[in-house]
Parts: sequence; structure tokens; C-alpha cells
Amino acid sequence: MTQHVSPPRGGTSKVAPAGEPPAWRGLAARADVRTLSLLGVLAVLVLIGGVTQPDAFLDTRNLQLVLTQASVIGVVTVGMTFVIVSGGIDLSVGAVVALASVWATTVATQDFGFGGILFTAVLVGVGCGLVNGVLVAYGGMVPFIATLAMLASARGLALQITDGRTQVVTVDSVLDLGEREAYLFGVPPLVLVFAAVTVIGWLVLNRTTFGRRTVAVGGNAEAARLAGIDVRRQRLYLYLLSGLCCGIAAFLLIVLAGSGQNTNGNLYELDAIAAAIIGGTLLTGGRGTITGSVLGVLIFTTITNIFALNNLQTDVQQIAKGAIIVAAVLVQRRTASTT
Repeated sequence: MTQHVSPPRGGTSKVAPAGEPPAWRGLAARADVRTLSLLGVLAVLVLIGGVTQPDAFLDTRNLQLVLTQASVIGVVTVGMTFVIVSGGIDLSVGAVVALASVWATTVATQDFGFGGILFTAVLVGVGCGLVNGVLVAYGGMVPFIATLAMLASARGLALQITDGRTQVVTVDSVLDLGEREAYLFGVPPLVLVFAAVTVIGWLVLNRTTFGRRTVAVGGNAEAARLAGIDVRRQRLYLYLLSGLCCGIAAFLLIVLAGSGQNTNGNLYELDAIAAAIIGGTLLTGGRGTITGSVLGVLIFTTITNIFALNNLQTDVQQIAKGAIIVAAVLVQRRTASTT
């Protein structure tokens, strides 16, 4: 006698077909493929650098320089990744870095020493992020317009503070961080800060409620609101996070350059967005990876270094970067169409 089992009350039970893997495994597999692809591109670039300029490119000092240069824009990119994952954009990051760097290197600020410079840089970055967040989250402004206005304002204020002059840092404890004597097992302190920010960013995005809310807001803000997420507050926090990263990056740039200039951070917004995109972060929001963004930064920094060592023109370098961005977007679209 055959016994029929009725489905539970309230609807039908959905059972995955036998042999069909869960959806999350497919997403993880695609993420692994993207990461491996980026590692492959980076390996090819290292090979090209090693073949064209073996003595210069593979020199320990040059590799340390590449990582150090990647650290500043890398910290900015971590914050940018969070904003883009939420469906937003921040065009002001480069200008905020410039403003934070010049505000932190004024004579009055340097009188407070190491702590004064670091505190001022972070405070200015967070303050600018607060303004962006309030305008976007509570003012109802489009992120593109709000952050574009901040870009213009921050650049103008940075120019007004410096009057177009370079502000030289005279605090030895800050300058010493850029010296080789400060390296830890051959690793520059700036790279260690970048690594720490990367690890923390990865943990926050992938292992915390804050990260899950960020992805939810970027995927469908209305559905996130109905699920009980305070979308406006979440967006405010994200722009605060971006500003914090800009403040940290400004301090790293001060250590690296030994000065503050109103031209600092030029085109950082484009480099950060490009690195996030080729790393697999969707401009429409809802998906992103810190690991991919960091690999994107390393790829662009390595390209710049190879071009510099081979005395190639900057315009060719920009064309190469543009081609990489286009290729990355096309791969994203193809991947999305097959899901």
C-alpha cells in the first residue's frame, strides 16, 4: 500500500534536486575563479617586469616601493569597496586625502607632534565622510552629486590652506616611519598598516552583521528596509568608513612624501573605483570583495612601476589601464548573464 505524505501547512516544501549544488557554492566558485584570474594577471605582470628589467624590477628595494605605493591607494580602495557594494559611490576620496594631508601638516598641527598629525588627518577624513553621509542618507542627494560637491569643496579648501605651497613635515617621529630602519623584517610600516586595514575590512564585510547589511542595501535597498535594516543609518556609516580610510591614507601619504600638498590624492577616486571594479565589485551594488579590490590595486601599481622602469610614456600606461577596466567589466557582464 502506497502512503502519501502531505506537505507541511503554510505552503509547499522546496527540496533541491538531487545532485544540484547549493547556490552559495556556485557563488564561491565564481569568486575563486575571479581571484585566481587576478592572481594570474599579477603573475604575468611580474614576469613581464622580470624579463624587461630583471635587475631593477626584481630588486628588493623596488618591490618594497611597489608595495608602499600600493598601500596609500589600497587603504582608500578598501573604503571605496564598501561604498560601492552598498550601491553608492564616493568621488571625493582623492580631494579628502589632499585636505586631510594639508590640514595635518600645518605648523599649528605639527606643534602637537606625531599624535596631532595622525589625529587631525583621521578627524578631517571622518568629518568629510560625515558630511557626505548626511547629504546622501538624510538629505536625499544622489551620491554622485553629493561627493562631487565635496570633491570641489575639499580641493578648494586644501588650496586655500596651503596657498599653493608645499608644507614640509618637521616631526622626526613621523618621518622616521619612512626610513629603512623602521622596516619590520624587511616590510615597510606603511605596508603593515595596509595589510591590517585589508584584514579588518575583509572580516567586517564577510563575517559581521554590518557587512551583511551593506550587501543587502546594495542588492535591494527597499527589501533591506522591509527586513528591518535602517538603510539611511547604514549609508551614513559607510561614508564615515570611507572618510576614515581617507584619513588613514592621508597620514600614510604624509609619511611617504614627508610633506602635505593640495595636489595630493589626484585621481585617487578613479584609481580606487577601477581597482574595485576589476576586483569583482559591481558598480550597481550588492556584490564585492576586499581581496579582489586589493589585487586590483596591486595590478595597477605594478603596471605603473613597469612603465616607469621601461621609460614608457604615461599616455600608453593610461590606455593599458583603460583596456583592463573594459575587459573586467565585460567579464562581469558575461558572468552575470550566466547566473
